[in-house]
Amino acid sequence: MSFKLFPKEYYDSTYSIDFEKYYNKGYRGIIFDIDNTLVPHNAMHDEKSLALFKQLKELGFKYCFVSNNKEPRVKNFSDPVDGCYVYKAGKPKRDGYLEAMRLMGTKRKTTFFVGDQLFTDIWGANNARLHSILVKQIAFHEEIQIYLKRILEKPIVWIYKLTHKSHD
Repeated sequence: MSFKLFPKEYYDSTYSIDFEKYYNKGYRGIIFDIDNTLVPHNAMHDEKSLALFKQLKELGFKYCFVSNNKEPRVKNFSDPVDGCYVYKAGKPKRDGYLEAMRLMGTKRKTTFFVGDQLFTDIWGANNARLHSILVKQIAFHEEIQIYLKRILEKPIVWIYKLTHKSHD
């Protein structure tokens, strides 16, 4: 199994990540997937996500949303929290991740990625040579093509958890 499918770290939720720890390690930029990483599929911000981005801004982080979605979805999610964004990113291609770093003014060593899917998010972040964090999906109601990928992801995540420390 390709190492490109394994994240560097695994957390139960985006909201359980100690972002201050990453800031203290020298990270300054975070690239986020949106759907099922921060909010349920096609949802807008809730109190929890708004509080997270307030905290990240106070810590000094820059953040960018990288999504395979169309611009209206990504822009409407990004604007309320003053983030930058890359839409129709073509994940797992690395171009969207590189564009996000360009927009934030960060480098690979100072940027990490958070997402919920192995075959798009994590593979793409690893292709871009970023520190990649996989989180559990928020909601289980998804489009059929994502649901089918989740079936394929399950044994890979199981193997990852057997061989790596996770932050459950």
